[in-house]
Amino acid sequence: MKKLVRITTVPVSLDKLLGNQLDFMNRHYDVTAVSSDRAALSKVAEKYGINHHHIEMTRQITPLKDLKSLWKVYRFLKKHKPEIVHTHTPKAGLIGMSAAFFAGVPIRMHTVAGLPLMEASGIKRQVLKMAERATYSFANGVYPNSFNMAKIISSYGFCKDTKMKVLGNGSSNGIDLDHFSPSFITSIQKSALRASLGISEDDFVFVFVGRLVKDKGINELVKAFTSLSQHHPKMSVKLLLVGDYEEKLDPLHPETIKEINHHPHIINVGFQDDVRPYFAISNALAFPSYREGFPNVVLQAAAMELPCIVTDINGCNEIITDHHNGLFVPLKNSQKLEDAMLRLYENRELYHSLKINTRQSIEERFIQNYLWLEMQKEYNHQLSNRQKKEKYKEKTYRTRVLEKAFSFFSL
Repeated sequence: MKKLVRITTVPVSLDKLLGNQLDFMNRHYDVTAVSSDRAALSKVAEKYGINHHHIEMTRQITPLKDLKSLWKVYRFLKKHKPEIVHTHTPKAGLIGMSAAFFAGVPIRMHTVAGLPLMEASGIKRQVLKMAERATYSFANGVYPNSFNMAKIISSYGFCKDTKMKVLGNGSSNGIDLDHFSPSFITSIQKSALRASLGISEDDFVFVFVGRLVKDKGINELVKAFTSLSQHHPKMSVKLLLVGDYEEKLDPLHPETIKEINHHPHIINVGFQDDVRPYFAISNALAFPSYREGFPNVVLQAAAMELPCIVTDINGCNEIITDHHNGLFVPLKNSQKLEDAMLRLYENRELYHSLKINTRQSIEERFIQNYLWLEMQKEYNHQLSNRQKKEKYKEKTYRTRVLEKAFSFFSL
């Protein structure tokens, strides 16, 4: 089988962004996952039955460490000679695509699921721009995971439009509707989980799932919720946070962390391997992110029949339609976010009209198997094109040899 190498900066991206896609592709290609954190990577590889190779990479700007990672990836690719290298996440993209180029890997594909530079400024923004441009220049194909992300990349001029392609209707992995189904958990199980978290059956629960960082809008979300609680003390509401802090990369305001730790109606359960039970006991998703590629969390919440309050940004606005299966709020606006949360709580007619449309809107566009097949088609298409180019080069070479021979004997 042809060798396919998938590279991410950290193993959790392999697990949460790709998941069973790894197992599916491994039936058609010899798949090897490359990432950091040896122990975590080994667990992910065992989970999906694939090969793995550990190379440390950082998510920060660390030139010396990045060069070391680049050299190690280059040596690995040079030794194993895969036909395809497919990278995800910014740092893995830069290191993986450049290493694959210099190692002579014929097919180099990079998926873009977000652009950190959109929230950066000054020198850091310029460095991130250079990194994106370099990544795309080393790739044969660039795959934004949303149509609006493709427009943003085009507006920056990072690569030609002909080099980009959105697979299916967007998303890096689609969604498994059998897995993310409201019917998977019983009412008894939901009641038990609610009780363990101090959530009453009458509470209206807003849930956030993801990293608890500034770029996800957590400062605004906590501010909106605390204000909502203060202005409407008789409201029976809870805010459920499912995710970990990232203090080094994108820390929250100290006052936000203080509210999370001490507010009686904010519940932080940390990172959870299975987020479905927390969606199941919630009433709506609150996801005021600053930037996204194509957010899996919004797909998952809608599949679990939760109306979604999201910022009107790329990715989110390709899953959610305002007043159809959720509500839009402006970027970095805690007051508008509070207003939207209040509307969903008070206007039950609006809430139920949105809820009815949630899962159906996902079923129509983002089924997982469809996206996997589209990606497999793209791999095969790239392999076929490569073979045609090699045959053309071989034919051209033979033609030149024959022409020289003919001219020699004609003398």
